[in-house]
Amino acid sequence: MVSLKGSICIVTGATRGIGKGIALQLGQAGATVYITGRTLDPKPGCSVGGSLKETATEIESRGGKCIPVKCDHSDHEQVKKLFQQVKSEQNGRLDVLVNNAYSGVNAIFSSIGKPFWEQGDEMWDIVNNVGLRGHYLAAVEAAKLMTPAKKGLIVNISSPGGMRYLFNVAYGVGKEACDRMAADCAVELKKHNVAFVSLWPGPVPTETVMDKIEDTSINTNMKSSFANGETIEFPGICIAHLAADPKIMKKTGRILFTTDIAEEYGFRDVDGKMPPNYRRLKDVLSVYHHPWLAACTPSFFKVPCWVLACATHKF
Repeated sequence: MVSLKGSICIVTGATRGIGKGIALQLGQAGATVYITGRTLDPKPGCSVGGSLKETATEIESRGGKCIPVKCDHSDHEQVKKLFQQVKSEQNGRLDVLVNNAYSGVNAIFSSIGKPFWEQGDEMWDIVNNVGLRGHYLAAVEAAKLMTPAKKGLIVNISSPGGMRYLFNVAYGVGKEACDRMAADCAVELKKHNVAFVSLWPGPVPTETVMDKIEDTSINTNMKSSFANGETIEFPGICIAHLAADPKIMKKTGRILFTTDIAEEYGFRDVDGKMPPNYRRLKDVLSVYHHPWLAACTPSFFKVPCWVLACATHKF
């Protein structure tokens, strides 16, 4: 376990799912974690609910320190107030911002199989107002605190949907923009010793996602990949290691895979397993039910990142 004792972190969208998992791990590593979301108190009878107070309680039960802040990341004024609060309470210090808040899951799964022109005019804003615009606005406020200190790490939670079609058009455009945001912001932040990366978790079987998958016509292979995916805390372990790495600036501007980070720093998921690495052919064959081919494929065979980069070229 790495130590982030004394560090100040913000994790947006931390009431449940990946955001909650990241906050749990950063708090467990010793950081003071500000968590945001639109639900402060638990909602009775909500099967896939979650609240800031529930996440805060779990962080503190592990010995961490958590400060829940109710914040709608579609509202710039609320975002500004969040960072003003951190600045005031922490003497201007902010070490890590994790941009995870996202409001498009329900809309995405309800539109599976529909072309973009039949999804309604609101789809773009539902998917990208919080998940893209909100990330940018939070990054702006974080940079104001980090650049004077000449240190910091900003992480956009993104997806392979930024490389190839996944779910729908608005989703893919938003995720590719998150990746480009990290790359371009990194150019301007580099001279201030502030790192900005885009993190690609693998499939994460959150309660919300698994409920939606069962209710939609998603193909069997995708269901299998989620069933064999990483826990909500695995990306958090990754970010804790990145935040503690004194050489993090070597990674700034890059897209990082959670499984690649785990292999580099030598850790496993909280359940003791190593999630499938979708750059490794052996793992892909195993997840998609080709056990004999997987058994015959060497573990070292991985698709190079430069090949993935070539696959994104449109000319």
